[in-house]
Amino acid sequence: MAADREPARLERVGAAAVLTIDRPERRNAVDGATAERLLEHFRAFEADDGARVLVLTGAGEAAFCAGADLKALDTFGPRLDSAEGPLGFTRLTSSKPTIAAISGWCLAGGLELALWCDLRVVTEGARLGFTERRFGVPLIDGGTQRLPRIVGLGRALDLILTGRVVDASEAEAMGLVTEVVPGGRHLERALEMAEGLARFPQETMLADRRAALAAHGLPLEDGLALESCAGPSVHADALRGARRFAQGEGRGAAGTGV
Repeated sequence: MAADREPARLERVGAAAVLTIDRPERRNAVDGATAERLLEHFRAFEADDGARVLVLTGAGEAAFCAGADLKALDTFGPRLDSAEGPLGFTRLTSSKPTIAAISGWCLAGGLELALWCDLRVVTEGARLGFTERRFGVPLIDGGTQRLPRIVGLGRALDLILTGRVVDASEAEAMGLVTEVVPGGRHLERALEMAEGLARFPQETMLADRRAALAAHGLPLEDGLALESCAGPSVHADALRGARRFAQGEGRGAAGTGV
C-alpha cells in the first residue's frame, strides 16, 4: 500500500456516507490499522445527522474484502477481543440503515462485514464464502449469528461448515444478497438505494428497523409488544403520512421504489 494512502476512507455522497476499504493490493483484507480506521469512520457516520445511510464497499472491482489479513494478525493486538469487534465495528449495531456494495471476492471476515449490513448489492461476478474454514480460522465477527438470521439455519450451516464459495445467482436465490447488478454498478446502485431510503420519513422507518432487529428471535407476543413502543413522535409522523396519502400523495405505490 502507498505510504500516503489511508487503508479506509469515508466520504459523503448525497445522503450517504461511503466507507471504502482501500487495500486492493491485499484484496481489501483488513489489518489492525484498517480495523481501527473502520471503527473511527463508523463513529463519524453515527455522529453525522446528515448521513442517513452507510454504504460499505471495497476499492476496485476485484474484491469487496477478503477478511482479516492473515499475514498481519500480529497487528490486531487487543482488537481480537474488543467489544467493538476485530474488524472494526462488527459487534456494534448501526442506528441507521447500512448497505454493502460488493464486487468480486467477498470472503471470510469480508462476508461477515457484508452480513453486518442491512442490504447487500453484488455484481454478477461476485463470489461469497467462509473460506477461512480450510485454515481452521473461526468466525468471530458475527457470521455464525447473522447468517442464520438472514438465510435460515440449514443454508447457514451449509456455508459455515463446508466453507464453499457461492456465486451471485445462488447467493440471491438463498436470500443472502438483496440484488444482483452488472459489473461495475454495485456502488452506483447502492447509492441509488441509499437516496431512496433517505427520502422516506426517517422517524417511522428507523423505528420499524429497530423493532425488526431487536425482536428477531423473540416470541411473537414479545415482538409485538416491542413494535408497539415506537413512541408519540412516530405516531405523529404516521398521522401526517396518512393525511398526505388521503390527499393523493403516493397513490399506486408512487415514490416507494429504492
